[in-house]
Amino acid sequence: MNETSTTDAVLYERDSRGVITLTMNRPASFNSLSDEMLAALQAALDRAHADESARVVVIAGNGKAFCPGHNLKEMVEQPSLAYYRQLFEQCNRVMLSILKLPVPVIARVHGVATAAGCQLVAQCDLAVASDNASFAVSGVSYGLFCSTPSVPLLRNVPAKQAMEMLVTGDFITAQQAMERGLINRVVELEQLDAEIAKLVASILVKPRTAIAMGKEFFNRQRDMGIEAAYQLAANTMAVNMMDSCAQEGFRAFTEKRKPTWKP
Repeated sequence: MNETSTTDAVLYERDSRGVITLTMNRPASFNSLSDEMLAALQAALDRAHADESARVVVIAGNGKAFCPGHNLKEMVEQPSLAYYRQLFEQCNRVMLSILKLPVPVIARVHGVATAAGCQLVAQCDLAVASDNASFAVSGVSYGLFCSTPSVPLLRNVPAKQAMEMLVTGDFITAQQAMERGLINRVVELEQLDAEIAKLVASILVKPRTAIAMGKEFFNRQRDMGIEAAYQLAANTMAVNMMDSCAQEGFRAFTEKRKPTWKP
């Protein structure tokens, strides 16, 4: 059963397969991360997290752009340390909610993805961009080093390339973003939805339990030393092997048939 609902800022659509699409819906501001947008994204991500049959989340933007980052007009109009701390902590919660979702989150990128918009792309597990997309962490051009965007950026892009982006604010193309590891695939704009559909289809035929375990492990082990990472990996795989999906998968392999996963 398909499900569609709307807040003022984010469209929430869920299809019968458990694929949830969150579309930022403020094209007049190029989907900037205003207070309203951050609150709407947080509510939508919380809703997706509570959906135990969800399989994939896609984050997209309506209009000419994916997201240019924070709403600079709002930031200029409220020059207080308390407001800025609240704003960036609110953004952090959105990014960490993506991290904690037990399903893959895919950024569907077209047009510009700059500053916290680039951060949003980097925080997603996967990203597919149109060939007209461009990326930058451009806060430094306005006197503000993109510290929060640097957190996921450095976890995607080699350090020297990340630092160059951060200290120059220069834009890179979709092709350059793919070469540096910020995104997974680049296609013509007209093929963007079809390419994401192919990626989603490849995920949907895999068991949700294994992917959920794998995503949690993947993110936890990043900041560990190699011995601790191997220890956690061994335990995760042992627990995964005890799950019915792995037992069915290995039985199917030995019996030379396709596995039948439980819903």
